[in-house]
Amino acid sequence: MSATIAKTLDMKGFNCPLPIAKTAQAIREIEPGELLQVLATDPGSVPDFKAWCRTTGNQLVEHTETDGVYRFVVRRKG
Repeated sequence: MSATIAKTLDMKGFNCPLPIAKTAQAIREIEPGELLQVLATDPGSVPDFKAWCRTTGNQLVEHTETDGVYRFVVRRKG
C-alpha cells in the first residue's frame, strides 16, 4: 500500500453535507489502499468524517487542524 496521497480534495468553505458527499465520490476515483486527503473548514466535518469512515469501512489514517483548516487522510478500503 502506498503512503503517498493519491488525490486531494479541497472542501474549504463548504459546509455539511458537501465535504462528505464529495469525499464519497472522490474515494471511488482512487484505488483500494490509496490515500485521499481532504481539506475542510467546517468544524462539523470532524465527527462527520469519523462516522463516515466507521460506516463505510474506509480508514481515517490522520486528522489534524491548523488555523481552522481540518486535514483528513482517508485510506480507501481494499
